[in-house]
Amino acid sequence: MSYLGIDIGTSGCKAVVFNETGKELASAYREYTLICSKPGWAELESEKVMSSCFDSIREVNAKIYDNPVEAMCISSQGEAFTCIGTDNKILRNAMVSSDSRADQIAKEWSHNFGIDKLYQITGHTAHPLFSLFKLIWIKENQPDIWNKTIKFYCFEDLMHHALGIDPAISWPMAGRTMLFDVRRHVWSEEILKSIGLGSSKLANPVASGKIIGIIRKDMAKQLGFVHEVKVITGGHDQTVGALGAGITKPGISMYATGTVECFCPMLEKPSFTDELMKNNLCCYDYTLENQYTTVAYSLTGGSILKWFRDEFGQSEKERAKRTGENPYSLLLSSMPEFPTDLLVLPYFTATGTPYFDTQAKGAIIGIQMTTSRVEIMKALLEGVAMEMRLNLELMETSGMKINKFIATGGGIRNPKWTQLKADILNKPIETKEINEAGCFGAAMLACAAVTGEDIHSLILQDMGQTKIFYPDHYKAEIYSHKFEDYKKLYPALKQFWNPGV
Repeated sequence: MSYLGIDIGTSGCKAVVFNETGKELASAYREYTLICSKPGWAELESEKVMSSCFDSIREVNAKIYDNPVEAMCISSQGEAFTCIGTDNKILRNAMVSSDSRADQIAKEWSHNFGIDKLYQITGHTAHPLFSLFKLIWIKENQPDIWNKTIKFYCFEDLMHHALGIDPAISWPMAGRTMLFDVRRHVWSEEILKSIGLGSSKLANPVASGKIIGIIRKDMAKQLGFVHEVKVITGGHDQTVGALGAGITKPGISMYATGTVECFCPMLEKPSFTDELMKNNLCCYDYTLENQYTTVAYSLTGGSILKWFRDEFGQSEKERAKRTGENPYSLLLSSMPEFPTDLLVLPYFTATGTPYFDTQAKGAIIGIQMTTSRVEIMKALLEGVAMEMRLNLELMETSGMKINKFIATGGGIRNPKWTQLKADILNKPIETKEINEAGCFGAAMLACAAVTGEDIHSLILQDMGQTKIFYPDHYKAEIYSHKFEDYKKLYPALKQFWNPGV
């Protein structure tokens, strides 16, 4: 038997099938387009997302006919939701995390409701990325859609709905809506009442790793399943990816190294301190029941390297076209050996944690006539890693001790980049031979649910070669001094994009 993990992302969806020993049997990917019709708007066509997921499922099922899927589970982007009307009609596009049109609503509403009270209920501080504020925007700006909506589903529960199963939403996904009481594990009646939303319009919250239904026979046949398939609750992509990376105990954290760079550790108990709230560090459910997590992230993340490639890497792009080489590898191979003399504030998008500043701008400081193109590139990557070290420092100040990181995502393919991060964080970073941690985590949740196997054993079984990047002590010391200067940048420069601050 085999187990299917689905990862519903912002730019595409993946379907990967694994057997009970964690071996990947088949995979498929479908891309879809992010719709940005106005500044600050970012949407997905929900019907296209669902059809892409179904196409991916059909493709992998065609490849593993002799090893049929027994159960499936979903890892999904957080916050985005779909409005469903009568006759299951989708009423509008889904607003994704990066949609910031509810910025002013988030500030005003959270102040009126009570910032501290909101954090103590939801474990999150206000930001326009959360479903709560997007819902209020719809109510205020598209009242016809608000009134016609029978159900609001995030992508995890929307897929349950599309599969013909009574939708459930995992606790980690529910936590990302900012409508959920993360201690009591119920929809917060106080928050729902304040915006005029009944809990009957939301999916039923269920812990991760629970069987919630069986795909009906006609739908299973359409998707290429050969017998009944159980559906298991999954979670927010960061928490499922962390589980898939092997985060099963405190003291280690996932370091997702992609477009957004993110830390996701496991906490044995919830933590709602003033220090965490001040630094916008959340606390919500992990994908292991009765465990918690936080996420700390740079929204600019690895996209800063893509920006550099597109603006300054024409020669590498042209060479890659001729030779088939990877343009990123060509760029990174030319990085200087030692730390640069530059300081970069890496806010080429809005910030993530700890500042939640949607008006922030980036800065490169220290350029001279002798500064080379590749020094600037390395300084950009140093800046993102410095931002992640700032988040690490704040996490550890709040009592979350991190001894080691396990890295996932495309960034781990380049050892020079991973070593740079280890040097700046001054922590070891382990990489594993697993390409799709989110799909793997979801598939193993499905396997554990139907077989009764221990999820820890399934996740930690031998997945092939691992490599650990230890900090270079000489470089780490240089970066530690540089980090002290880095921490002064944001307070000194924010006045230029936030006049009067």
